[in-house]
Amino acid sequence: MRQFQKTAVSIAAAHVALCWSAVAMAQSAPAPAPAASAAAADGNTVVVTGQRAALQSAQKIKRNAEEVVDSIVAEDIGKLPDRSVTEVLQRVVGVTIDRTMSKGDPEHYSVEGSGVSIRGLPYVRSELNGRDSFSANGGRSLSFEDVPPELMSGVDVYKNPSAEQIEGAIGGLVNLRTAMPFDFKEFKGVVSVDSTYNKLNGKNSPSGSLLLSNVWDTDLGKFGALFDVARSKSATRTDGIQVDAYYQRTPTDPNWIPKAVGWRTMEYERDRQGIYGALQWKKDTLQSSLTAFESKYKFNWAENALFGQANPYNTTVDAGATYGPTGALLTGTIRDAVDGGISFDADTRYAKRDSSTRELAWNTVWTPNDRWRFTSDFQFIRAKTQGFDSTVATGLQMAKENLDLSGPTPRIVFDAADLAALANPANYYWAFTMDHADKSVANQKAWKGDVQYKFDDPVLVDLRFGLRLTDRDAKTQNSNPSYNWATITHPWQKSWDVNELAYLSNFGTDLVRLHTFDNFMNGNATVAPVIVPNTAVAAGYPNSYDTLHGYYETLCAQAVANQGYGCFNHYKPSTFGTDPSGDNDQRERTQAAYAQLRFGFDDWKFPVDGHVGLRLVHTANKAHGYFLLSNATINPPAGGSVSGSVPTFGTTAAAISHDNSYTNVLPSLNLKMKADEQLQFRMAWAQAISRPDFSMLQDYTEMKVSTTQHTEGNTLVIDSVNFTGKATGNPLLKPIRANQLDLTAEWYFAKNGSLTFAAFNKQLKDIIVNQTASIAMSDSTGTNYNFTLTSPVNGAKGFARGFEVAYQQYFDTLPGWLAGFGVQANYTYVNSKQTRYNSVFSEYCTGGSGNADNLNLNINGCDTNGKSFSGLPLNNVSRDTINLALLYDRGPLSARIAYSWRSKYLYGTNMPGTQGSDGLDTNPASANYGQHNLAWGMPLWADAFGQIDAGVSYKFDDRLTVSLEGQNLNNATYKQMMQQSVGMMGRSWYASGPRYTLRASYSF
Repeated sequence: MRQFQKTAVSIAAAHVALCWSAVAMAQSAPAPAPAASAAAADGNTVVVTGQRAALQSAQKIKRNAEEVVDSIVAEDIGKLPDRSVTEVLQRVVGVTIDRTMSKGDPEHYSVEGSGVSIRGLPYVRSELNGRDSFSANGGRSLSFEDVPPELMSGVDVYKNPSAEQIEGAIGGLVNLRTAMPFDFKEFKGVVSVDSTYNKLNGKNSPSGSLLLSNVWDTDLGKFGALFDVARSKSATRTDGIQVDAYYQRTPTDPNWIPKAVGWRTMEYERDRQGIYGALQWKKDTLQSSLTAFESKYKFNWAENALFGQANPYNTTVDAGATYGPTGALLTGTIRDAVDGGISFDADTRYAKRDSSTRELAWNTVWTPNDRWRFTSDFQFIRAKTQGFDSTVATGLQMAKENLDLSGPTPRIVFDAADLAALANPANYYWAFTMDHADKSVANQKAWKGDVQYKFDDPVLVDLRFGLRLTDRDAKTQNSNPSYNWATITHPWQKSWDVNELAYLSNFGTDLVRLHTFDNFMNGNATVAPVIVPNTAVAAGYPNSYDTLHGYYETLCAQAVANQGYGCFNHYKPSTFGTDPSGDNDQRERTQAAYAQLRFGFDDWKFPVDGHVGLRLVHTANKAHGYFLLSNATINPPAGGSVSGSVPTFGTTAAAISHDNSYTNVLPSLNLKMKADEQLQFRMAWAQAISRPDFSMLQDYTEMKVSTTQHTEGNTLVIDSVNFTGKATGNPLLKPIRANQLDLTAEWYFAKNGSLTFAAFNKQLKDIIVNQTASIAMSDSTGTNYNFTLTSPVNGAKGFARGFEVAYQQYFDTLPGWLAGFGVQANYTYVNSKQTRYNSVFSEYCTGGSGNADNLNLNINGCDTNGKSFSGLPLNNVSRDTINLALLYDRGPLSARIAYSWRSKYLYGTNMPGTQGSDGLDTNPASANYGQHNLAWGMPLWADAFGQIDAGVSYKFDDRLTVSLEGQNLNNATYKQMMQQSVGMMGRSWYASGPRYTLRASYSF
């Protein structure tokens, strides 16, 4: 760090020296020619008013760009056409967004969208005004939903890189642009207020923004100052129904039965704040700007859910049930008499997060003459986030569950006895708690120096070259265990741990309430009320946890007093900030140099211009982490014995660190040929990289010995011994590499009319995937045992190829008011494939290879019957994506109705909610045939999803505009599917309802 601090000080000093030397030269140098002044001004900013002008400006950017780029420009100051930057991006051809809160959490829907992919690939870089920008979420890019759209003047999406651009984008680069003072000729002020109403929860959420900008011409030069602030609140609700995985009860059973069907509702509140300031100065050949940006994002949500915890192998189905052609249950009543009923947990989950990104940037440009241009850019960025997540649950056992899975949405049919049982607190007991905490901070100092030399030549235009240095540190602290699930009481604990459950009739009656799930899924589904813990109990960690687990201590003390043994599940609070095993501490430094030659053959019959370049970048990373090896815990009954042996390993806990470095040479070529004034073609070729996320580079490995066991009288019987391991990350990962080619044809037949086509082919290498391997370790006697270790590796290659078509036009030639109509449409087709370097596919996830028997789990996925899948595509790639918009702009009236749709795609494999450890082993060659202790994790798919949004605005005069907007007007349901041997089975259905926004803006 000291070395870079010295370098940074030197760079800053050089930056100041550049300014002052340029001032001195400017005082003695003759005034530049008007043409040079125009060139130095870099007049790229287009001030727009209205939807039609915004589309015209975006088309102009695309047409004149030297790379393959698509843009969205604000219709007016502070007004992008959607409620979040994420939603804005989905309108761009080739761009798709996720609909869950995070990639690792498929069970929570995001109303405003989340992760962004370009041409199906998630390897996307984010910039703010051409500078690297990121959130402290363990990744490398911004969480676009964190950024206030009110501060943005435009968004550019680059799909093929140039040598001049910062490396790291394979899918593409998203550059968010803010306004600068010199964008306006004089004083400018804009204030806007709005309120958003969510139909599902009936709540209103206010938002507002203010922009002030002015310029002054003085003897010391031209000065400008801009201040922009925005705050937006959102209150939404999401309802969901979930079907658990389907199981065979025996290897020969032709029927498949789901564990249970559950439901949930989540109330989400978000507060997004942004503040931005810019200072600009220009005199003669020198100009400089100083910008400061801060985005804050806070949310909290409370969820209530009921979900099944049944034993699928003890489940029976009443006579009269119906099954599909593959044997999957369609309608029927399921029971579990062996375990005393179907077990359910009813939880209350409370989560909150506070995130921020701050940036300070200083840019100076010196143009001493017509030939030379020098740029120095210094940036400091700091991002941080802190989160807390707490779940507490009651439990109950139901006599039955009557299911109807034959329709588009699952139905649970309740009779009077069901409703009475669910509403009776006496049937519930305290079930479990789960807590999580995390804190991350990331800092980066970056300096970039660029030089441009213009040739006096009919072919050569200019040569650009430069350097970029960065020093970035990223640290994350997680509670340990990360998600600390702990039982209070469950039926499976009875007899060997406790004699009785912690029923509400005896413990904590005042800590619960009846949740009624009103207007569930906009009235399209009916579910029963259930008894859930109060939100204050979940939010009251750690004191509330001590109270709840105190109930267990009371019961287990009674068990010990009565039978002489018990009390094996004492609550162990998680640690946070005191255990190094929960830390991920990294530092990364990069040095990059580039050269790019621009040229133009203007005298050719079909003029060709473009640039060729080379970027050389060196990356060095150091990761600090932890290694842990833990033995199995064996607790026989007091005075009892143990049947079976368990090897013992020397428990090891040690801090570790790894260094990793690599150098990449990245050539690029961009060509544009003009067939005439309207038609042009492009060819873009480049090699690109995408570095691993910092979360993937975590240096933490845990090896664990565990057992499956049961009690017979006073004897603890060891059924099996499991040797597992997990590396949270891999500090030796290399970047994903790509060889990519774009070919385009672009027809611009009007100022806001165009028809464009682009074909692309991205060949990927060293894709990062989770791989399972067998690692041999010796116990205390020297005997080797195979641990099944899962970790991310550069383990696959693949491709994403396809084409894009985009069309937009206003029908200006139509008579009268019809001339205000316009259309905008685009379509993207992507075909993808992924091939493992080391394929381990086999028909079954158990291959009879001892403890390393589940290599398919993270690669191909494993069904609940132990069978594997094959031929899975790249994650997150929809084959088809469509955007359609009907526009109207005439006089003061502007309107738009837009539809965005993407086809189904593979969300991931072995994801939360579709994974477990009770799979049935149906492999005839396996020694465990017929047992149900197999780990399973299925491919999870997101079904096709389309949403309709609309807006209309009226401009009363040059100052006042009022608009009404609606999102999700078609009340779309987001559906997920789990791939099983019996077909694509419905997993989750989420509904969030329509939203309506009334907005007024005033310019002065």
